[in-house]
Amino acid sequence: MRKREKGVTTIGWLFLLTPIAILAYAGIRLTPVYLNYMKVVRAIEQAASDNRSASDAQPIRTAIDRHFEIDMVEFPTIKDITIKRDGGAWQIEAAYDDEVPLFANVSLRVTFDKKVRTAGSGGE
Repeated sequence: MRKREKGVTTIGWLFLLTPIAILAYAGIRLTPVYLNYMKVVRAIEQAASDNRSASDAQPIRTAIDRHFEIDMVEFPTIKDITIKRDGGAWQIEAAYDDEVPLFANVSLRVTFDKKVRTAGSGGE
């Protein structure tokens, strides 16, 4: 009687490794998007802490724009950042979608929404 060999066949390896490879590729494609998001968050948090007592939105907008320029953030632009008065403080919001092509007509869409509130109270 012949002994049957045990183990995973070549086809079995393909079925096993294909989803892993697709997930790894998606992770590689999404890494720059999340690194950019971290730059955006750092810029708006730094601008909020530096301009606690700003009487209008312009110094905050200028600080964010300067951080975007230093960190080479191209998307979102400063026009995509909303700054509005919320009581005695300012609320800075970066809400945007980023889309990354995966392959052929398949894309990954990531939605970001970060809100930061300044700690101080400025003049009204």
